[in-house]
Amino acid sequence: MVSAGKQDDRNAPIRLGMVGGGQGAFIGGVHRMASRLDGHYQLVAGALSSNPERARASAAELGLSPDRSYGSFEEMAEAESAREDGIEAVSIVTPNHMHFPAAKTFLEAGIHVICDKPMTSNLDDAKKLAEIAEKSGRLFVLTHNYSGYPLIRQARQMVVDGVLGEITLIQAEYPQDWLTEPIEAEGQKQASWRTDPKQSGAGGAIGDIGTHAYQLGSFVSGLKAESVAADLDHFVDGRKLDDNAHVMLRYGERNGRRAKGMIWVSQVAPGNENGLKLRIYGTKGGLEWEQENPNYLRYTPFGEPTRILTRGGPGTGEAAASVTRIPPGHPEGYLEAFATLYTEAAGAIRAMRGGGSRPEGLHLPDVSDGVDGLRFVEACVKSSQADAAWTRLNSL
Repeated sequence: MVSAGKQDDRNAPIRLGMVGGGQGAFIGGVHRMASRLDGHYQLVAGALSSNPERARASAAELGLSPDRSYGSFEEMAEAESAREDGIEAVSIVTPNHMHFPAAKTFLEAGIHVICDKPMTSNLDDAKKLAEIAEKSGRLFVLTHNYSGYPLIRQARQMVVDGVLGEITLIQAEYPQDWLTEPIEAEGQKQASWRTDPKQSGAGGAIGDIGTHAYQLGSFVSGLKAESVAADLDHFVDGRKLDDNAHVMLRYGERNGRRAKGMIWVSQVAPGNENGLKLRIYGTKGGLEWEQENPNYLRYTPFGEPTRILTRGGPGTGEAAASVTRIPPGHPEGYLEAFATLYTEAAGAIRAMRGGGSRPEGLHLPDVSDGVDGLRFVEACVKSSQADAAWTRLNSL
């Protein structure tokens, strides 16, 4: 088990390692920038590629010491957990099928895990990983980064405060267009693994971006889906996984009322870059938020004109202010939202140094969100295979 490295200063930078994210990777760079933004982490070790030559070259580009550039995550976990100055946390930014073995290895070595979504490539592994994380006593963070946006935190607090009344409708969409042509056949790295069931799992677009849309709706509304009716398609000939999905959702009953929802996700919708949108409606009003214009939240009390809430502006509260870095009118976006999760994780890791307990009241997505996300994906796949039959999530 890795020690706290005899840290006398709980505010010292957290020693971070990374699995995956080497040359040619997209999300690894995002995680590195997010970890650095608020100054809470120092990247000191990595197993950055399954290709040893690329791993060494990637480590050199990032300034890692050659003796802390590893050929495998197993080697890294063993070596770093034995060092007095070993890593305290690891970022896992590999294709989906490697999340489970890597996370398991580091948790069992006593190292906190920050993992890209979805948590694993299948529900069975997600359930196993949840048990491992619980037994380890280490922090497990799932980077559903959109939950870190200030106005998403504002929207969530408004729901908690009852501003919208009882929630009735949850509408989410997440269209992209980057897979409109079969670029995986040309060897495009991001497309190749995302459209490969062996690496991505049973879901294509529904797993890659559908889990974001589903988690965001649940995060803001506080509701979990009980059942789904899903229609999954692939519009590109020869593609093995879905690239478009339409999903209806039935949420659990609260105060005698059952909310309904709809999700549309697509990676073959020309003219859309990263069009994540969320609409939440209740008996007293509605909210609308767009990821591509994230510093604005539309709030409409029933029977009154629509109000535009701005990040840091009048009408927003502490929930948004606590994750806002710069004054109103200066856009904050994707990297800052990612950094919010890293910063909240840093607070928890520091509190746990020396045997301390995890702080209460964190909004960090964790293993329960990971299991819920894989239940959603597998329920959607099962429903679609049964001609969009209603499928209960807790039956899986």
